[in-house]
Amino acid sequence: MLPEELRSRIHALVRREVVPAMGCTEPVAVALAVAKATELLGRRPEKITVALSPNVLKNAMGVGIPGTGMIGLPIAIALGAIIGKSEYGLEVLKDVSADAVSEGRRYIDDGRVEVKLCENAPSILHIEAEVEAGTDKAAAHISGYHTNFVHLSGPCLESPATTPQTGCCDSRQTEATGAEEPKLHLSEVWEYATTSPLEEIDFILEAGRLNKAAAMTAMDEGYGHSLGYTIRTKGLAYFGDTPVEHMLVYTSAACDARMAGATVPVMSNSGSGNQGITATMPVVSFAEDTGATQEQLARALMLSHLTSIYIKQSLGRLSALCGCVVASTGASAGIVYLMGGAYTQVQAAIKNMVANLTGMVCDGAKPSCSMKISSGVSTAMMSALLAMNGRCVTEAEGIICEDVDRTVRNLTDIGREAMRETDRLVLDIMTSK
Repeated sequence: MLPEELRSRIHALVRREVVPAMGCTEPVAVALAVAKATELLGRRPEKITVALSPNVLKNAMGVGIPGTGMIGLPIAIALGAIIGKSEYGLEVLKDVSADAVSEGRRYIDDGRVEVKLCENAPSILHIEAEVEAGTDKAAAHISGYHTNFVHLSGPCLESPATTPQTGCCDSRQTEATGAEEPKLHLSEVWEYATTSPLEEIDFILEAGRLNKAAAMTAMDEGYGHSLGYTIRTKGLAYFGDTPVEHMLVYTSAACDARMAGATVPVMSNSGSGNQGITATMPVVSFAEDTGATQEQLARALMLSHLTSIYIKQSLGRLSALCGCVVASTGASAGIVYLMGGAYTQVQAAIKNMVANLTGMVCDGAKPSCSMKISSGVSTAMMSALLAMNGRCVTEAEGIICEDVDRTVRNLTDIGREAMRETDRLVLDIMTSK
């Protein structure tokens, strides 16, 4: 049994990392910074300038903004100033309306929005929003993770206006306790998910409700590339009416809706809505097909989400490695639990995932993310099935080690360090088209 103090810190960590978000979290985080800067200015800005780290720019370029019918950063920035409320966090744009979109278009056409690359950003995830009106100026900087304000300044700052607020929430502490974020091992992830009191973890069931609602939106109306809708309506002859088909449909449909800018919230994981969807929907779908109890579903979802958080701790918030690799690895662990597997089988499934999906490149958030997610989902099921039948990639093969934590670090070392040049080249390609 985990010590009470560690369990409390893990609980606070999950509460912070698994939260509702509306729209792709990179442009939404930019809108959040703009909304905060506008509040500190005290009036609508006449000019907005945002400087972004390369990974934020990459992830924000090609994705739909909820409720706008538009793609990309300028409209997210304009709406952050016009209707954004920083108190909403990653749902900062939930008050969007047709009138606000029209106003935002005019704002952009008037040349009031400027987007720049922050070449020497101190973090892979870094946003600097600077706003001005007349002689007044205000600023809000986010760094490290999507809601982490590290610099605030402006005439309406509650502390003296001449003293910028810097470094706030900069130490990766859990908000509920102020304690340092626990550095997890997979054994602790398993222990927390499978032995914690149900009333402590059943909040995770809300992830299933939100993300399934997003999937049903796409199934009813069609968004993005409509992968979920296409598999369900055109692909039954090829996929069959099977648990794997159900996983693919629900997971890809939720992503279709989110990437196309549907005005529905999803439950995110580690600052990513797509990771939240991928950690959730395969588990929810398989639980429904196998008749799992609500307690089994809650524990499987917690195992999936916490495994994803654990991997992201060493990978970092954004990287050249596609986030679906991380989240589908969590989903595979959750599926193993629902199959009746033990910790040994979970370790095997994770090794199988690392052996298969390592190297999948992230080329920004966009509608085709649903296809990458579906690749992760099918691999999650395959890896779980192999694990449950005593099959595991061995340490003689590739980057797999006998120790599962070392295996995960091998994956994240590649994604964080070795793929940096890949990340740079991907952004160069995207920005020069």
